[in-house]
Amino acid sequence: MTRIVSGIKPTGSLTLGNLIGAIKRFVRLQEDMEDTEFFLFIADLHALTSRQIPHKLRKHTLDVAAMYLAAGLDPEKTTLFIQSEVKEHAELGYLLQSNTYMGELERMTQYKDKSSKQNQNIISSLFTYPALMAADILLYDADYVPVGDDQKQHLELTRDIAERFNHYYHDFFKIPEPIIPKVGARIMDLQNPTKKMSKSEDSDKGCITLFDNEKQIRKKVRSAVTDSYRKIAYDPVKQPGIANLLNIYAGIREEKIETILDMYEDKTYKDLKEDLAEVIVAELLPLQERYHKLIKSDTLQDILDKGREYAQNIAFKKVRKAKRKVGLGRK
Repeated sequence: MTRIVSGIKPTGSLTLGNLIGAIKRFVRLQEDMEDTEFFLFIADLHALTSRQIPHKLRKHTLDVAAMYLAAGLDPEKTTLFIQSEVKEHAELGYLLQSNTYMGELERMTQYKDKSSKQNQNIISSLFTYPALMAADILLYDADYVPVGDDQKQHLELTRDIAERFNHYYHDFFKIPEPIIPKVGARIMDLQNPTKKMSKSEDSDKGCITLFDNEKQIRKKVRSAVTDSYRKIAYDPVKQPGIANLLNIYAGIREEKIETILDMYEDKTYKDLKEDLAEVIVAELLPLQERYHKLIKSDTLQDILDKGREYAQNIAFKKVRKAKRKVGLGRK
């Protein structure tokens, strides 16, 4: 049976970008791909590449799990679990770190970007975490990994590490292939459409979180930056603000950009914003209602317990074999 593995880091509040770019995509994959086993983990260990407030990290971890379920994730088709609860992720991560070159890690974009902004007191896990990310994937013999533009480099490194391990210790890891979405441009900040939408920005005026109320949503959409062209067209270079609004509209409705453009051929920016706000409200309010029912329920805990047990059973066997491959153990 084909396996697909994906993870999401629980840092900051979930945003509309997370919903469109990750959550809805994964749920759609689950619905479209038959005879496929899905593994989805909350990557709380990866969150530790920057300092976290403990109680907030725990909350965000459960928020992510509950939101995926609220958005339609089927726990009968997907093994949903928390990364740190399966210790084999860290264990295999170290084995793979021991088969990864420093030059490879130095070339990783996120490390280069963050280290250039913060040239001292950089946490060492920011440098080594790609090896852990490789373990997350290889631990479950993933056939495919859903990736966006900003994650292709990580999967390429994972493939390189797996091939190197296979060369030294004979065939052991399955080499995963990427699943790249046909549609689904990044969702950008409403106030600065050249930057990715993120709650970690200094101001949250350009970021719609999955917990915003109706008033907040409408206000943020109405105040979204546009341009002076006064024509609704999809041009990310000349009209990045309008392009972003169209991406959001198309992402929520799961429609092509061209379909949305046809709807607004003779309409104004105000029309587009008012309708988009309505679309977002109609999407998020029911999602929030389902989330609130799940977040403190035994159902959520039971699903995570079941997911942990199933994932751990597979992970334990894989790591036991990997340790033997590299010569660890007394026999």
